[in-house]
Amino acid sequence: MPRAVMADELGPPDNYRLVDHDPGPPSPTQVSISIKAAGISFVDVLTASGGYQVKPPVPFIPGSECAGVIVAVGAEVEGLQVGDRVVASGWGGMFAHVANLPARTVRKMPEPLSFEEAAVFPVSYATAWHALADRGQLKAGETLLVLGAGGATGYAAVQIGKQLGARVIGSASSASKRALATAGGGDAVIDARGDDWREQVKAANGGKGVDVVFDPVGGEATDPAFRSLTWNGRHLVIGFPAGIAALRTNLPLLKGASLIGVDVRQFGIFEPEKSEANRDTVFALAAEGKLKPAIARSYALEDFRAAMEDAAAGQRAGRIVLVMD
Repeated sequence: MPRAVMADELGPPDNYRLVDHDPGPPSPTQVSISIKAAGISFVDVLTASGGYQVKPPVPFIPGSECAGVIVAVGAEVEGLQVGDRVVASGWGGMFAHVANLPARTVRKMPEPLSFEEAAVFPVSYATAWHALADRGQLKAGETLLVLGAGGATGYAAVQIGKQLGARVIGSASSASKRALATAGGGDAVIDARGDDWREQVKAANGGKGVDVVFDPVGGEATDPAFRSLTWNGRHLVIGFPAGIAALRTNLPLLKGASLIGVDVRQFGIFEPEKSEANRDTVFALAAEGKLKPAIARSYALEDFRAAMEDAAAGQRAGRIVLVMD
């Protein structure tokens, strides 16, 4: 019997149990996937705890991205077949051996990626592309400052920033995360915990302000990062695991700068065609070997609690993945 991680009440990892779970045959518009690997992000753990701004219905199976093999196809599905190696993203349901998912959320795996790499690819890279290309209008020759550059979306932003032709400065809190940002193509890296952080940013950019800030961190990092912008700079708000910051409204005025929100989930709802086109782009780049996630550690499904706690701690350089037996 296939199993899944499930809880009847949202809460900490201890609320969740590994239970027998057979989703049955797919609906006409779904495919059934034998999941080989599922990604775990900070947002996945936050959602499972009930702390995310949108609360899922219960009983709830966590997990928003996975990779696996199609084992059944709904009658109305076209372009996918049994045996295809695929990736999928959605709203829960993927900490499981098997999941029935809408075919529109499923894509064939880029050849260069392993199941583990593919499992953490869709959400982070779609988010970073939407943030930098759509919301930030990042141009070749501009400078991009990436906060949390060793994290999920941060590492994706480093790679995508380079693909868009920017000079990329990565800010990260540990030597291992800074090394990862460099490996991802960062032109310079700085210590996120340094007392002279703003001076480090300026020195890394030849004494000038930066054009775009990619901010998936929040908290105390946001204000000094916004102050590091140049004229007409853009500060992209991706998330705030370090807390929601307050920003003085004179700062955007003095710099002619913009504070821009990035919500890839709502982007998919309100602009589905553009969202799909973005995914076409990042998947094509992954197929060419130009975009590739970094895996920090893999856990067996039975060890899901330790994996969730690891992902929530945010100390790893790279991604946490559940591997199904």
